[in-house]
Amino acid sequence: MDTTKVPATLWVVGAVALVWNLIGVAMFFLQTNLGPEQIAALPPEQQQVYAAMPAWLDIPYGVAVFGGVLGSLALLLRRRWAVAMFAVSLLAVVVQMAGVYALTPAWAASGASGLPMTLLIVAIAGFLFWYARRAAARGWLR
Repeated sequence: MDTTKVPATLWVVGAVALVWNLIGVAMFFLQTNLGPEQIAALPPEQQQVYAAMPAWLDIPYGVAVFGGVLGSLALLLRRRWAVAMFAVSLLAVVVQMAGVYALTPAWAASGASGLPMTLLIVAIAGFLFWYARRAAARGWLR
Protein backbone atom coordinates (compact mmCIF):
# COMPACT_ATOMS: atom_id res chain seq x y z
CA MET A 1 0.00 0.00 0.00
CA ASP A 2 1.27 3.46 -0.92
CA THR A 3 1.59 5.73 2.11
CA THR A 4 3.33 8.65 0.41
CA LYS A 5 1.68 11.93 1.37
CA VAL A 6 0.72 13.78 -1.78
CA PRO A 7 0.32 17.55 -1.60
CA ALA A 8 -2.90 19.20 -2.71
CA THR A 9 -0.92 21.05 -5.37
CA LEU A 10 -0.57 17.79 -7.32
CA TRP A 11 -4.35 17.60 -7.70
CA VAL A 12 -4.61 21.30 -8.56
CA VAL A 13 -1.82 21.13 -11.14
CA GLY A 14 -3.27 17.92 -12.58
CA ALA A 15 -6.80 19.32 -12.85
CA VAL A 16 -5.71 22.65 -14.35
CA ALA A 17 -3.38 20.82 -16.75
CA LEU A 18 -6.24 18.57 -17.85
CA VAL A 19 -8.53 21.52 -18.55
CA TRP A 20 -5.72 23.37 -20.39
CA ASN A 21 -4.94 20.36 -22.56
CA LEU A 22 -8.62 19.62 -23.26
CA ILE A 23 -8.92 23.19 -24.52
CA GLY A 24 -5.91 22.38 -26.71
CA VAL A 25 -7.70 19.30 -28.07
CA ALA A 26 -10.76 21.43 -28.88
CA MET A 27 -8.57 23.99 -30.65
CA PHE A 28 -6.83 21.17 -32.55
CA PHE A 29 -10.15 19.88 -33.87
CA LEU A 30 -11.34 23.39 -34.71
CA GLN A 31 -8.16 24.21 -36.64
CA THR A 32 -7.91 20.90 -38.48
CA ASN A 33 -11.57 20.96 -39.52
CA LEU A 34 -11.93 24.50 -40.85
CA GLY A 35 -14.18 24.59 -43.88
CA PRO A 36 -13.72 26.87 -46.90
CA GLU A 37 -16.29 29.36 -45.56
CA GLN A 38 -14.54 29.55 -42.18
CA ILE A 39 -11.15 30.02 -43.81
CA ALA A 40 -12.60 32.79 -46.02
CA ALA A 41 -13.89 34.53 -42.88
CA LEU A 42 -10.37 34.72 -41.37
CA PRO A 43 -8.36 37.93 -41.71
CA PRO A 44 -6.20 37.84 -44.88
CA GLU A 45 -2.96 37.38 -42.88
CA GLN A 46 -4.36 34.33 -41.07
CA GLN A 47 -5.62 32.92 -44.37
CA GLN A 48 -2.05 33.12 -45.69
CA VAL A 49 -0.69 31.32 -42.62
CA TYR A 50 -3.35 28.64 -42.90
CA ALA A 51 -2.70 28.16 -46.63
CA ALA A 52 1.07 27.87 -46.08
CA MET A 53 0.75 25.40 -43.17
CA PRO A 54 2.12 21.99 -44.17
CA ALA A 55 -0.37 19.22 -43.37
CA TRP A 56 2.29 17.29 -41.46
CA LEU A 57 2.34 20.01 -38.78
CA ASP A 58 -1.02 18.65 -37.62
CA ILE A 59 0.85 15.58 -36.35
CA PRO A 60 3.01 17.32 -33.73
CA TYR A 61 0.02 19.52 -32.84
CA GLY A 62 -2.11 16.44 -32.14
CA VAL A 63 0.72 14.68 -30.28
CA ALA A 64 1.24 17.80 -28.16
CA VAL A 65 -2.37 18.16 -27.02
CA PHE A 66 -3.26 14.47 -26.71
CA GLY A 67 0.07 13.78 -24.99
CA GLY A 68 -0.75 16.61 -22.60
CA VAL A 69 -4.19 15.12 -21.86
CA LEU A 70 -2.65 11.70 -21.19
CA GLY A 71 0.07 13.28 -19.03
CA SER A 72 -2.55 15.17 -17.05
CA LEU A 73 -4.61 12.03 -16.51
CA ALA A 74 -1.48 10.12 -15.48
CA LEU A 75 -0.61 12.87 -13.02
CA LEU A 76 -4.10 12.71 -11.51
CA LEU A 77 -3.82 8.90 -11.35
CA ARG A 78 -0.36 9.31 -9.79
CA ARG A 79 1.37 7.29 -12.50
CA ARG A 80 5.03 7.69 -13.46
CA TRP A 81 4.23 7.64 -17.16
CA ALA A 82 3.05 11.23 -16.70
CA VAL A 83 6.73 12.18 -17.08
CA ALA A 84 7.01 10.45 -20.47
CA MET A 85 3.71 11.88 -21.72
CA PHE A 86 4.65 15.43 -20.74
CA ALA A 87 8.11 14.97 -22.33
CA VAL A 88 6.51 13.86 -25.60
CA SER A 89 4.03 16.73 -25.39
CA LEU A 90 6.79 19.30 -24.79
CA LEU A 91 8.86 18.01 -27.69
CA ALA A 92 5.82 18.07 -29.98
CA VAL A 93 4.93 21.63 -28.89
CA VAL A 94 8.44 22.82 -29.74
CA VAL A 95 8.39 21.07 -33.14
CA GLN A 96 4.94 22.42 -33.96
CA MET A 97 5.67 26.01 -32.90
CA ALA A 98 9.06 26.05 -34.63
CA GLY A 99 7.41 24.65 -37.75
CA VAL A 100 4.70 27.28 -37.75
CA TYR A 101 7.23 30.12 -37.50
CA ALA A 102 9.77 28.56 -39.88
CA LEU A 103 7.40 27.34 -42.61
CA THR A 104 4.57 29.87 -42.67
CA PRO A 105 4.28 33.67 -42.72
CA ALA A 106 3.13 33.57 -39.05
CA TRP A 107 5.72 36.14 -37.98
CA ALA A 108 4.68 38.51 -40.78
CA ALA A 109 1.02 37.98 -39.90
CA SER A 110 1.24 38.56 -36.15
CA GLY A 111 4.67 40.04 -35.52
CA ALA A 112 5.83 40.23 -31.94
CA SER A 113 2.22 40.29 -30.70
CA GLY A 114 1.86 36.57 -31.49
CA LEU A 115 5.00 35.59 -29.61
CA PRO A 116 3.70 35.81 -26.01
CA MET A 117 1.05 33.13 -26.57
CA THR A 118 3.57 30.89 -28.31
CA LEU A 119 6.03 31.30 -25.45
CA LEU A 120 3.27 30.74 -22.89
CA ILE A 121 2.30 27.44 -24.53
CA VAL A 122 5.93 26.25 -24.56
CA ALA A 123 6.43 27.43 -20.96
CA ILE A 124 3.33 25.58 -19.73
CA ALA A 125 4.42 22.39 -21.50
CA GLY A 126 7.89 22.79 -19.96
CA PHE A 127 6.44 23.40 -16.50
CA LEU A 128 4.22 20.31 -16.70
CA PHE A 129 7.20 18.15 -17.68
CA TRP A 130 9.29 19.63 -14.85
CA TYR A 131 6.46 19.19 -12.34
CA ALA A 132 5.86 15.55 -13.30
CA ARG A 133 9.60 14.82 -12.94
CA ARG A 134 9.58 16.50 -9.55
CA ALA A 135 6.50 14.53 -8.47
CA ALA A 136 8.12 11.28 -9.58
CA ALA A 137 11.38 12.12 -7.76
CA ARG A 138 9.45 12.84 -4.55
CA GLY A 139 7.63 9.55 -4.71
CA TRP A 140 4.21 11.01 -5.45
CA LEU A 141 3.86 8.92 -8.60
CA ARG A 142 3.79 5.12 -8.79
